[in-house]
Amino acid sequence: MITRIITGVVGIILAAVVIQTGGWVFSAAVLLLSLIGWHEYARAFSHKGKALAYFSGMTALFFFWGCAWKGNAEELLAIATVAIFWVFSLAVFEHRSFTVEQACASAAGILYIGVAFSHLVLLRFFDDTVLLSSPVGPMPLGCAFVWLALIGTWASDTFAYFTGSWLGRTKLCEAISPKKTVEGFIGGIVGTILSVMLVGWSFSFSLLWMALLGLCIALAATMGDLVESAIKRYAGIKDSGSLIPGHGGILDRFDSVMFTTPLVYYFIQIFHIAG
Repeated sequence: MITRIITGVVGIILAAVVIQTGGWVFSAAVLLLSLIGWHEYARAFSHKGKALAYFSGMTALFFFWGCAWKGNAEELLAIATVAIFWVFSLAVFEHRSFTVEQACASAAGILYIGVAFSHLVLLRFFDDTVLLSSPVGPMPLGCAFVWLALIGTWASDTFAYFTGSWLGRTKLCEAISPKKTVEGFIGGIVGTILSVMLVGWSFSFSLLWMALLGLCIALAATMGDLVESAIKRYAGIKDSGSLIPGHGGILDRFDSVMFTTPLVYYFIQIFHIAG
């Protein structure tokens, strides 16, 4: 637990520096995270004896990131289309060693990781010409939205963990994640709503919209965690990796963020949170 706490504190400080710095530092960090995440995903399936389209996946993720870095969100669909068609074509070109099942797993992983991390870049650079007043000084609009997504996600995980440890009795999804409880899930929702409202208030956003966003983040964060748990259970592994002491791998640490970031990106546009 001590290792987990220390690593978590260091991680938050490092994340704060990268997020606030923005620019190529933030973008390069996201690219590195996505490539490591793909490596962990592919390695998980290798435990089942299923080799994925490893280098094709790396290439596709690079192009996902490039489109997001250049702000070309509409081109993400083109990259996804080409990547999926190419991966399934490999099931024809290399049919003796690369099956349709492997193609499906590869395509799913490319979309799962590529879409998630590209939206993290899109969110951070969402209209950086607008500056918001905050307790720590002027902050770019996209930077504020990233903090909403991350703090909301961390709040969901933290409140769910402690509430579940204290009051947890009823299993939420025992077949996939035996330790998750309904009580913890409810605690996570309440904690996330309050946390997002507090962060939103510091940026002068509508508290009503922040409450709704907090609810959506809590639901998405829980689903993201369960999805990654399902992948690990299928692969027969405990953690996706060992890169982060006490936390496992990149997918272990970012599983919830991978679901909440795209949610926040589209939420702020659908409900015109940015004005």
